[in-house]
Amino acid sequence: MAFKKRQATKSSRFMTFLENKELTLIKPVKKLTKSAKQTGGRNNAGRVTSRHRGGGHKKRLRQINFQRQNKEGVPARVEAIEYDPNRQAHLARLLYIDGERQYILATVGLKIGDKVLASAEAELQPGNALPLVKIPVGMVIHAVELTPGKGGQLARGAGNGLTILSKEGNWATVKLPSGEQRLISINCWATIGQISNPEAKLMVIGKAGRSRHMGRRPKVRGVAMHPGAHPHGGGEGRSGIGMPSPKTPWGKPALGFKTRKRKKYSDKLIIKRRK
Repeated sequence: MAFKKRQATKSSRFMTFLENKELTLIKPVKKLTKSAKQTGGRNNAGRVTSRHRGGGHKKRLRQINFQRQNKEGVPARVEAIEYDPNRQAHLARLLYIDGERQYILATVGLKIGDKVLASAEAELQPGNALPLVKIPVGMVIHAVELTPGKGGQLARGAGNGLTILSKEGNWATVKLPSGEQRLISINCWATIGQISNPEAKLMVIGKAGRSRHMGRRPKVRGVAMHPGAHPHGGGEGRSGIGMPSPKTPWGKPALGFKTRKRKKYSDKLIIKRRK
């Protein structure tokens, strides 16, 4: 996969685009999509809980099957590799032999016409789903369950993948992209391979308008605000933040402030914290 540039103008001089030649230029299956409500970063009370969100192009949500074991033993053929406006990873559209169509996250190396299978006896090929007990140590996997039967939750972003480090008893030790090492039940299911489009993080947005199309609103520096709007605001001229360490707009420490519960049920499953 390569990057391409448009004819340089003052606005698009630095923009880069990915040449996704493997994508199928067709519309998605309508019954596998649903309308997405634009929240603008607001909760059910109408208050902004996630800043700098709003606007953007209208998108429809693709319904992705993260519980591959629901079609255990039913082979499928990759019918298309599609673009998803809601994520950087690509989607693979599967046609099962019983006539049902479903979307899954596409894997690096997965092509149109390939056969995939979700089964404990499936081959160790990209796109196949198996329980961890059947996957050997050292294999790269994605869409990994945290609880058996709940569906894939870990490693679902473009280019991501977990690595199985070891197995002992009913637990497998895996390494997450963040560097964290944790235990996962060997009865949890996972998909073989690395998620598609790993170069997505290298793309240069290039101009503000492209960010707005993605639904991102402008970010204003705290030091540019008045003291009633942000702890960093106020002062004569460019006086800095005026405190030893930065704070959030609500006065909480912005660096090193732990938000995780002190006694969380999964603490005992984490062997090594993320970097």
